[in-house]
Amino acid sequence: MPITKLLLAAAAALLVGACNTTSLAEQRAADEIRCRNYGFRPGTDPFSKCLMQVDLDRSADRRAARYDYPYGYGPRGGYWGRGWW
Repeated sequence: MPITKLLLAAAAALLVGACNTTSLAEQRAADEIRCRNYGFRPGTDPFSKCLMQVDLDRSADRRAARYDYPYGYGPRGGYWGRGWW
């Protein structure tokens, strides 16, 4: 009986986690709303640049989260914490 409860809890956790994903269309719509709120009009060159900058910022955040892990897995070296130098 406890195994079935564990499996049921794991299945529920997977379902809740799946609801948190954002599709590309939803992400694009949110980006367009963000650029409109900044005052850019759709169809103009500054609006396109705003969309591009939002996408570049998202990519930079993703890279920072991936490579700036503070425990030595990023480009700062294979050590934990600060060195003595």
